[in-house]
Amino acid sequence: MAKKRLQPIERRLTDVERQRLSRVRAAATRDFPPKAAERRPAAPGIPARIRSAREAQGMTWYALAQRAGVPNQATIRDIEQGKDVKVSNLRAVAQALGLDLDLIPVV
Repeated sequence: MAKKRLQPIERRLTDVERQRLSRVRAAATRDFPPKAAERRPAAPGIPARIRSAREAQGMTWYALAQRAGVPNQATIRDIEQGKDVKVSNLRAVAQALGLDLDLIPVV
């Protein structure tokens, strides 16, 4: 049996269909409530300063990654969570946010 390719139907919903869809969505949300977003706090020090500067400028991880020229938004997330990252990526992110990154010797 040959597979038939289904053609998408693109049309506007009627008011009745829109109301029905709204009721279905509301019932689904009531039965399966969305999981509460649990944002982990940034690690203290540099990660917290990076996150606060990013949020102050209203940037997403993706937008900051694009501006800094780092591989992807996961790198920004890793920096904010205090994970091990390349110093070159950390420096690029700090520069994109207008921050100075100074490495000082430990006494």
